[in-house]
Amino acid sequence: MEINGDNNIVENELAVEEGDCEAPILNSSVFLDHVGEVLLTHNSDGLSWKPLTSFDNDGSSCLKIKFSAKLPTEIKFSDVYAVELTNYGSIHKVNRPNAGNKLLGRESLDSEMFRFTVHGFQKSKTQPNLWVLAVYTFGHKDLPTCEMWVNRLNASLNLEVGRPKNLLVFVNPLSGKTNGRRTWEIVAPIFARAKIKTMVVVTEKAGHAFDVMASTTNKELNSYDGVIAVGGDGLFNEILNGYLSSRYKAPYPPAPSDFVHSVWSNECSLVHNPDEKVAEVFDQNDGQYPCLPSSQHNGSGLSNFFQDSEFPYPKEWFRFGIIPAGSTDAIVMCTTGARDPVTSALHIVLGKRVCLDIAQIVSWRETAASKVEPRVRYAASFAGYGFYGDVITESEKYRWMGPKRYDYAGTKVFLRHRSYEAEIAYLEVESGKTNTIPDRGRRFGRLQTSGSPNKSERVICRTNCNICNKKSSRPTPYSRPEETRWSRSKGRFLSIGAAVISNRNERAPDGLVVDAHLSDGLLHLILIKDCPHALYLWHLTELARKGGNPLNFEFVEHHKTPAFTFTSSGNESVWNLDGEVFRAHQLSAQVFQGLISLFASGPEV
Repeated sequence: MEINGDNNIVENELAVEEGDCEAPILNSSVFLDHVGEVLLTHNSDGLSWKPLTSFDNDGSSCLKIKFSAKLPTEIKFSDVYAVELTNYGSIHKVNRPNAGNKLLGRESLDSEMFRFTVHGFQKSKTQPNLWVLAVYTFGHKDLPTCEMWVNRLNASLNLEVGRPKNLLVFVNPLSGKTNGRRTWEIVAPIFARAKIKTMVVVTEKAGHAFDVMASTTNKELNSYDGVIAVGGDGLFNEILNGYLSSRYKAPYPPAPSDFVHSVWSNECSLVHNPDEKVAEVFDQNDGQYPCLPSSQHNGSGLSNFFQDSEFPYPKEWFRFGIIPAGSTDAIVMCTTGARDPVTSALHIVLGKRVCLDIAQIVSWRETAASKVEPRVRYAASFAGYGFYGDVITESEKYRWMGPKRYDYAGTKVFLRHRSYEAEIAYLEVESGKTNTIPDRGRRFGRLQTSGSPNKSERVICRTNCNICNKKSSRPTPYSRPEETRWSRSKGRFLSIGAAVISNRNERAPDGLVVDAHLSDGLLHLILIKDCPHALYLWHLTELARKGGNPLNFEFVEHHKTPAFTFTSSGNESVWNLDGEVFRAHQLSAQVFQGLISLFASGPEV
C-alpha cells in the first residue's frame, strides 16, 4: 500500500512465504526530536531510522576536524519497554549551518506537531552492565499517522514473551540510607509507562514482608507475575523466606551419622585435634545415613516439593526482582552487574530471567543446652560465622549510623581477633570441582603465585553462562548414599563462610569467590583458621582489592560442596544469613540448584 501526498507514508506488505513469520515493513517520513527529518522503518525485530538531511550521522566536521557524536539509528523491540502517544507539542529540528557558522553548532528550529515516544535503553559505553534510559520522540503533522505507529509498535511489543503485567512490590523505607521510598519514586514511572500494574506494600517493621508473603494465599499469589523488593539483601531474604517457608516442602539437609546422633543426644562431642582432617565413606546400609528426620521427603525431584495445586512450581514466568536501595546489594551486583535502580527496573519490565541457587540452612540448637528445635531459613547469597556473625551482631547496636555501621562494627570485631572452636563436615564432589590450593610454595603464611589457581582458567559467571545453563549431572545426596563421601575440618576458626554466589559489592569488588556461579548447585565453603592478626589483615586487604587473591593463604580452606554441617564447641553461636542474625549451635545446610528465577540476565562484564 502506498499513500502519497502530505502523509508521505509507504507501507510494503512483504510476500509471506509458507513458514515466514516476518511482519510487514512500514516506512514513514517523520521528524525525530533533536535530529530532524528521518525515514522511520518498522522491521521484524525493531525500529530503524535514516536521516533525510544532508549532514553526516557519524559526526560533524569543521576545518577538516571530525567531531565524533554518532547518533543511534536503530533499536530492537527487545530493548523497548513502552511506546506512547504524547501531547501535541514541539519537535526540535536541526538545520545544517553554513560553513561560517560551524563552530557555533547546528541551528535548532522548533515546530509544533503530533508526537509519539519510544522508550527503551542503551548500554553505557564506559560501564556495559549499566543500562541507561533512551527516549526517542517522533513527530508528524498527521495525528492518524502517529496513532498508526503507536498501535503497530505496541502490537510488536505484545509479542515479546516473558514480560510481567502484574507485580507485588515491597518497599523498605529504612533500607540503606533510608532511601527505599525515594528509590521507588524514581523507578515507578518506568513501570507505569510499561503498563505494569503494581501492588505496593511499604514495610512498617522488621518481618513485615515475611508475614505478608507467608499469609498471602496461593490463589492471590497466582495473580502476580512476580515479587519485587525495593531495598537491600535483608528485605529480599524476608520475602524469599516468607515465600518458601509455607510452600516448599523439601527434606532437611544430609548429614553424617555422628552429627545425627549428636543432634538427638544431650551432649555434643567437643572438637579436639585442632588441625585434624579426616574423610569418611558411609555405607548404604547405615541406618542413620545422611537424612535427618523429615516427613516431607518423598524421593522425588525438587519441583515436587511444591505441593499446592493452586500454585504449581516451578513456574518460569514467576520471578523475583530486586531494586537496590540497601547497604551492600550483593545479590543485585551479582545478577545484573550494576548497583543501579534504573538498570534493575529495566531488567524487570523487559522480562529478563536468570536462575538462582538457594541454600537451605537448618539450626538444630540455638545453644549447647537448648532443646532440639529445628528452624529452617533460606539464603540467596551468604551464610557466615565467626567474624561475619560478630559483625552483624555488633552492627545491630548502631543502626542509626546507616551503612557506615558495618565499617565501624567490622573494625571493632577485627581488633578483638576472636577465634572459635568448631567442626565442619562437608560433602565432597568429584575432583575438578574444587579450588583447594595445593600445599606447596608456602612462605610467611602466604602461598606463592605458582601454587594458586591460574586466573586465566577461572570461568566467571556471565550472561548466558554455560555452567549455569547446564543442568547438574551430579546425583543429589539422597539418591545415591553409597557414593556419598564426607570430609571434616576441625579446629579454631576466625570465620566460616558459605557463599551461594560470588557476593561482589563495593567493599569486595571481586566478591568472596570471584568464580562462584549463580546456578551451579554448589556452595563455596571458606574456612579461615586461626592465624596472627597481621596475616588476617592481609587476607582482608586482598578481599577488598580488585584482582586480589584472598584465598591464596595457607590458613584458608576453600571447598565446593552441595551440603555441610557445623557444630560449635562453645555455648552460643551467631551466623549472618544474608545480612540477618541467625543463631545456631548446630547447623546443617544444603543448596538447591536454580530453585528460583530472578528478573535479571547476569553481568556482562
